[in-house]
Order: sequence, then structure tokens, then C-alpha cells
Amino acid sequence: MLVHLIDGTFELFRYFMSPSAAFDRSAPAELRAVRGVVASVLGMLEGGATHVGVATDHVIESFRNALWPGYKTGEGIDPLLYGQFQPLEEALSALGVVVWPMVEFEADDAMAAAAAMASADPRVEQVILCTPDKDLTQCVRGDRVVQLDRRTRELRNESGVRAKFGVSPTSIPDWLALVGDTADGYPGLPGWGARSAATVLARYPHLEDIPARAAEWAVALRGAARLAETLAGQRKLALLFRVLAVLRTDAPIDADVNALRWRGPRDDFATWSERLGTPPLRARAEKLAAARAAAARA
Repeated sequence: MLVHLIDGTFELFRYFMSPSAAFDRSAPAELRAVRGVVASVLGMLEGGATHVGVATDHVIESFRNALWPGYKTGEGIDPLLYGQFQPLEEALSALGVVVWPMVEFEADDAMAAAAAMASADPRVEQVILCTPDKDLTQCVRGDRVVQLDRRTRELRNESGVRAKFGVSPTSIPDWLALVGDTADGYPGLPGWGARSAATVLARYPHLEDIPARAAEWAVALRGAARLAETLAGQRKLALLFRVLAVLRTDAPIDADVNALRWRGPRDDFATWSERLGTPPLRARAEKLAAARAAAARA
């Protein structure tokens, strides 16, 4: 059994920013990105996906905004895009897909919680995190929990994470704490870059493990003394940034693997297919559901 976990917010942004969307007149502008995501998820199901969950940011803000004033907010998001957040959740639910709309937590937290839940189930062969977001790389475990960029089709396991970032998945929050994450709104520590953070964390996996003096680092790194001084002076800030970076596996998803099994669309998906300007979506979903039901009876 494979479990596919999808970052619905990322997918919505992706389809909204797609150049082809600007020339697509088959769906109303206020639902164009929703149509793209729904059609894409249905395509995954037609391609063989059986257990699917989609995490969304019902609102942009989370508990992290109270911890760091510069953390990302909904400010500056195109109203036409923002207005499609809730319709996406409703349309996917009508398709019959489990949706986790996050309020106090983020979509990434829901995916982390779902990955932990699914990977603990012995029936699950692999959990596939469908997002290129570097935050989710911390959830990758061997070949059991992997990350898929659906746009490039790149599949990244634990070895792939090490090859790209220079550290293991469990060190990604520490790496982000030092390097920063402009997308999420925290800067990291001055002078620390991707290479210097990877060099140090490859030997000392977590912030607490890094010796206070550069002379004790036992790594060849230019400017090590200055970096050590910065870390010593701003260690509390680095630890705060790591709290921001750590995904919460206790996010409320209220589901088990059985709940993720797709069993077909609800009756109201017919209405959504019409609203999205693509009535054939309903027929495709119903045909797939019938075929799977027949296969289960055989």
C-alpha cells in the first residue's frame, strides 16, 4: 500500500501561477486554480493512487506567528488566489478525498503528522510526500517516507536529502535555523550559509552538539571563528528559529490509514464539476470508483 500526501496550498499556488492558466477560459477565474488542483488529484487517482490525503492552509497564520513577528502572513497574496483556499477544500472533499484544513497549525504540520501516522502502519509500503518544500525533507526516512516533486517528477529519499542539503533529514530544522527561510520569514544567523551549516551539522547533527569554540569543530571551514562567535552570541535565537522549522507531528489530523482510502466522489461532486467548468470530471470520477468497486468484488 502506498500513501500519497499532498500539499494542497502549494498546488493551489502552482496552478494559479501557471502561464497556461492565464489563457484558460473554460473555468471561471475565481475557480481556475481549484479546477487545476482537483483535476490533478483525480489524475493521480486514475494513475493508481489509492490512499490520499491533502493538507491545506485554511488561513495563512499559525502558532508560529506568535513566536516570531516576521513569520509569514497572508499579506500580499492576490485576493483572487486567497479566495480559492476554501473552495479548494470543499471541491476536494466532494471528490471524496480526505482534506486537512489547518488553522492554528500549517499544512506542512498536517503532512508531517500524517506521514508519522502512515509510516507507523505496517501495511504501508511507502509514504510519498507530494511537495518540493524543503521543510518537508525533515520527514523523509530511508526509502519508506520519500518526497516527490510532482512537477519535475524527482523522487527524493534519505540519501537524496543528504546529497542535496549535505545533512540528514533529522538535521534539516537545525540547518534551517542557521541558514534561515525567506519563504517563512525568518533570517537565520548572520554569516551562516548553506555550505557552512551543512559542513558543521554533518559532524554535529544538532545545534546543541556544536562545540562553543571553532577550534573544537574538527572541520575545515573558512571563517569558522566568526561563525562560532555568532552562534555563541545568538544561540537562543537559533533555537527559536529551529522551533519555527520543526514540523509538528501532533497536528490534529484525526485520521488513520483506512480513512485515506479513496472510495469515490460524493453526490455534490456533480455540482462542483459544473462550477469548475468541467462536467467530464464527474464522469471520470464515477467511472474510476465503479471500476475499483468491481475489482474489489472480483
